[in-house]
This record gives sequence, C-alpha cells and structure tokens, in this order.
Amino acid sequence: MKTFLTVSLFAAVAAITFHAAAQTPPPPPPPPPAAATTPAQPPPPGMATSPGVPGAVASPAAPGVMPSPALGVPGAPTTSPAAPGAMPSPVVSATLSAAASPAASPAASAAPPPKTGWTNFLIDNFQKGGPIMWPILIVSIIAVAVVLERAFWWIGRWMRRDPKRIEKVFTAIETGDVTEASRLSRGSRDPVLRMMWNGLNHQHASLQGALQVAAGIEIKRAGRFLVVMDTLVTLAPLLGLLGTITGLIRSFSFLGNEELAVQAVTGGIAEALIATACGLGIAIFSLIPFNFFTSRVSNLEFELQTAATNLEVMLEAQTKAREVGIGETTTPSSATRSSI
Repeated sequence: MKTFLTVSLFAAVAAITFHAAAQTPPPPPPPPPAAATTPAQPPPPGMATSPGVPGAVASPAAPGVMPSPALGVPGAPTTSPAAPGAMPSPVVSATLSAAASPAASPAASAAPPPKTGWTNFLIDNFQKGGPIMWPILIVSIIAVAVVLERAFWWIGRWMRRDPKRIEKVFTAIETGDVTEASRLSRGSRDPVLRMMWNGLNHQHASLQGALQVAAGIEIKRAGRFLVVMDTLVTLAPLLGLLGTITGLIRSFSFLGNEELAVQAVTGGIAEALIATACGLGIAIFSLIPFNFFTSRVSNLEFELQTAATNLEVMLEAQTKAREVGIGETTTPSSATRSSI
C-alpha cells in the first residue's frame, strides 16, 4: 500500500510539473546583429560633401552657391541648389523611411511560432475542460498506478508457478512420505505450495482450518486494489457527468449577453464534452483490467480449493491405511495368545 501511494504521489507531481513547464512561454529571440559600417572616405580636395549622407560627394561648389541638401541615397548626384528658407523635399523622408525599414523587419518577423504537437493538444483540452478536469486527472493517475501494480504482480505470480513441484508433493503424500512432501513445499513462492506447506505442518491440530486460513491469505493478496478499481470504474463517468452539468450551466449563464453569447456557449459545450469524454475513457481503461484481474482471482481460488481438497483426501486415505495396517498386525497376535 505504501508503494502504491508513493507511485501515485510521484506521478501526480510529475504531471503537474510537466503541465506548468508546458505553459511557460519560450524566451524571446536575440536581437539581430547591427550592420557593419565602413568608415567614410575623406573627399578629395576641392570637393564639397553633402551634409547628412556619409560618403556622398557633391559637385564642386561654385563661389557664392550653397551646397545642395542630401536626398538620403548614398552616391546619388546632387540637384540644383536649394533656395534659402525652402522646405526639404518629401522624397527625402520617404527614402529615409525605406532605408530604416529593413532594420525593423527582423524584429517584427521574430514572433514565436504557434504551438503544435500532441502534448500541447492535451494541455489545451485539459484547460478547456474546466476545473472538473483536476479530479479526473487524479482519478486517471490512480487508475494507471493500480493497473500497473496489478499487472506486475500477476506477471510475477505467473513466473512463480511451479506445477512440477506440486506433482512431486502429491506423489510423496501418496507414498506415505509426509516429511518429504513438507520439505518439497517449504520455501516456495507458489501460492498453492505455500498453502499445502501450512496444511502439512498443522495437520495434527486442524488440517482443514490451516488450509482455509492459508487460502484466504493468498486470495486476499491476489484481490488487492480490486475494490479501488471497481470504485474508479463507477466514479470516472460520474465525474464526467458532473463536468457536463457544470459546462452547460456555464453556457446558459452567458445567454443574456448578446456580444459574448456565441463564444461563451461554445466554450461551455466544449467543456462539457471534454469532461464527459475523459470520464468515459478512464472508465473504459479501468473496466477491462478489472474484469481480467477478477477472473484471475477466481481461477486462483479454484486452484487453491482443488489442491486443498486433494490434500485432505490423500492424508485421510493415508491415515485410514495406517489404521488398517495396525489392526491387521494386532489381530493375529491376540488370536495366538488366546489359543495358547
């Protein structure tokens, strides 16, 4: 029982940790590296540079003529000199905006990709199922733990079977060697041999009672957690039905608001259907192993009863044979004494 509770606790903690880790947003991408700039070359003597445009060389400035403003395009030829007090051309602003747009485009295109995959699908449906999904998750973890524990136990019990030794024990009892039969059944991990050993060691006190006690212990070990599985088979659909009711209540509570009616109603219906599907899935998953393990317990009980009955019949036959042998040996001696 302690092992089962520990496994269930670790499974619940692992599921909650995995759920929290899946909801953590991915870290933002690193900023793009800045473009390398080349040092501006000094203009040749007698040439005037355009202000605001690195590397742009204008035509030789005439005496008394003002230099033309930069158009924002490196290496572009200069235009006619601007008049004093004139506003800059709109082409300059458009050109500067176009030159600055490539630097801003990587940051805009660095949005995180949409979540895909089976894990994200399960997490999204779990969140859409509403608060009733947490009890359903606990029930599912317990169901998986119980099924695995019983499966491993029955696999081990199948590996511990020793039918050849059982036949040797019955053969020793038929020949009247009870001591050899007890020795063969001692220390075995087979449930039938353990029961027979208990009966052989207590045959002088109460053979039938010792066999019944040993068989009851073995049946109780084989039927452990079957009550838990039976409860889960009944509880899981009820939790799904409760989620259906809460989802429908949530849907109908938003019908008065015309703006959010469609979205809220569809969300509540999705919650109801997801909870119902999960509850039915857990019940189906638990029902098949429950019936299988129940049938195995019934088979083990039949094997124990058959072995106990054979043991009682053989020991009773040996007792009667010894009594008959003792009577046959004592009768001639008494007749001989009477004739003397």
